[in-house]
Amino acid sequence: MTESGPVLPWLVIRQDDNGHRYRVGQYATEDEARKIADSLDARGHERLYWVERMGGAPA
Repeated sequence: MTESGPVLPWLVIRQDDNGHRYRVGQYATEDEARKIADSLDARGHERLYWVERMGGAPA
């Protein structure tokens, strides 16, 4: 945690079937972000979810 709030470096990103990308949320740990991405991905819609570290490449 910093003076400005908690550190949340892990992002869940969604890409829809038109190729548009959106940030779904920010999380403190990769494991937490991956659980969210996996649960969203399991819904079976034509969307892709992945985890990446803020400022980095997809994990």
